[in-house]
Amino acid sequence: MAQGAALGASAAIVWKGLPTQPVLAAAPIRYHDQVTEVDLRSSPILPSRPPAVPTRQRPDGAALALTRQMMPAFQETKLTTLSSILIVDRQGIVLNGEERGRSFAALPEIRAALGGKAVTVMRENGGYAARYPLEWLSRASSIRLHHARPIRVDGQVVGVLLISRSPRALYLGIYEDRGKIALGVVTIFLMLLLLSAVLSRAIVRPVEALSRATRALASGHRAVARRPSLQVVEIRALYEDFEQMADAIEKRSRYLRDFAASVSHEFKTPLAAISGAIELLQDHRADMAPTDQERFLRNMAADAQRLSRLVRRLMELARADVLVGERDAQAEVLPILASVADALASEGFAIHVQVSDALPSLAIDAGALEAVLTILAENARQAGASKLKVTVAPQDDMLWIDIADDGPGIPQGDRNRIFDPFFTSKRHEGGTGLGLAIARSLLDAYRGELHLISTAHGAHFRIACPTL
Repeated sequence: MAQGAALGASAAIVWKGLPTQPVLAAAPIRYHDQVTEVDLRSSPILPSRPPAVPTRQRPDGAALALTRQMMPAFQETKLTTLSSILIVDRQGIVLNGEERGRSFAALPEIRAALGGKAVTVMRENGGYAARYPLEWLSRASSIRLHHARPIRVDGQVVGVLLISRSPRALYLGIYEDRGKIALGVVTIFLMLLLLSAVLSRAIVRPVEALSRATRALASGHRAVARRPSLQVVEIRALYEDFEQMADAIEKRSRYLRDFAASVSHEFKTPLAAISGAIELLQDHRADMAPTDQERFLRNMAADAQRLSRLVRRLMELARADVLVGERDAQAEVLPILASVADALASEGFAIHVQVSDALPSLAIDAGALEAVLTILAENARQAGASKLKVTVAPQDDMLWIDIADDGPGIPQGDRNRIFDPFFTSKRHEGGTGLGLAIARSLLDAYRGELHLISTAHGAHFRIACPTL
């Protein structure tokens, strides 16, 4: 199209017999981008250009004279652009080239150009032969562009320039830049190798190490996942989560081992006593005094009751350990405190409740909170306390329930063990050592906490429950 515009303007100047030196126009020239006329995806691809047909008409003499004067310019232009440049008179007769003297008047692009409209069409290239290895990548390789531009003199079309060429410049440019393209390919390949190495060290290897540690943990061994030196944020977070999971599993396994050992010990003692008493009664019942028989039977009954209490407490602890707090759980603390005080207060054991004016609702099941308060109050009464003071006050997004008694308190050496299952200083009185463990498990299920507060006299526990 650019060639057509330049050669067409030159042909018009020659036609009018003006000097070849350019003359500046007085009016300013308006420049604009040429709109693309062809699209490889949507424009039709016409068959190869048919050969010119013979004609009896004689070429226009002025057009012939113009062609002779323009031929040097055509030849010089073709050396650079490699285009085919033909000139056609106003009758459609070819004036140069191998088909001069023949007619292209039937071609659609020639008819449009003779009508005053420049046209560009795509036609199949009948003489196409592949020259470069990558030409098959584009369907434009076998296509030839044909541009017909009218030659106007004083507004009249006096001829047509027909310029055509195949789009080999693209592949020629690729071939000329083959070194740069090869360097780019090698650079991209090296970058991919580097990226693969970084990903392997930062992601693949850590994930494989974490997988091995997970299998070791699943088989019951101690799993230690060494953190890699090169970490991404997600891998670091994954390792932190794994370490927390491994610690939780280790604590749970240790808890289960200790729990099983404690259960075995707690059951073994009364069972051994019952078994021994039964053997004595079986072997010496005939020689045994009635009072001795009665004493052995009472001991067996007491041991059986202790086993029954242990089983009942173990069931309560198991339910508390696996309890998952309900999201919509809600409780009001004042009615629960009133219920516990009415149930446990007696002549020798008084319960005083001190609360703030406005108390928020708690995000805990009412039955679970009542069970915790009952355990703490019952422990205080069994320890010999005569007065229990309950203080309730909000603290940020929690509600603190402080329970303090005037009993003998908890020895300093036992303070770190009172929440352990089966730890009790009242075993001879029938204590199971499971009450505080059950209370803490119930609160844990609802994101609550139970703490022992240091105090000079008596025992002081604090319940922290989340509020709504």
